[in-house]
Amino acid sequence: MPTAQPRKQRPAVAGRQFRDALAQFATGVTVITARAPHGFVGFTANSFNSVSLDPPLVIWCLALRSRSLAAFEGAKRYAVNVLAHDQVGLARRFSRPHTDRFASVAFRLGEAGAPLIEGSAAWLECRHHALHPAGDHMLFIGEVLACAHRHVSPLLWHGGRYRVSDGRTSGRDD
Repeated sequence: MPTAQPRKQRPAVAGRQFRDALAQFATGVTVITARAPHGFVGFTANSFNSVSLDPPLVIWCLALRSRSLAAFEGAKRYAVNVLAHDQVGLARRFSRPHTDRFASVAFRLGEAGAPLIEGSAAWLECRHHALHPAGDHMLFIGEVLACAHRHVSPLLWHGGRYRVSDGRTSGRDD
């Protein structure tokens, strides 16, 4: 006796509604970079966060449809460059398809071999720790091997736009 095929359940929240709600969460802006067999790869990401202090782990996401996915899956090491307030141009450059993203970009190679972008607010050199598929993205977890930062305002992403902080605080933190 044939059994009924389960129906594919529709998402509980519409895509646009979900995106609009998430747009209210301010994030920093990063450029993730790596050395691939065919050259350097990099892209702009705001899906970045810390996971653990011991060991030091970070997480970021890349769309499964990204042309860079295979290169990052194959990379043993990569860098997370946290962009500074004056690096909007870099954020835009690394988010555009079909461009030489590294042309005219000042960077140096870290000990892990990944590009560290000059002028970034911070950078973290990472070793591949784990990959996890999640919906239409791949989650990359990296163990931080080295990091550094400067005391500058970061570039922010909020409401679908790049933003800069004016440095004001919102009351006491106690």
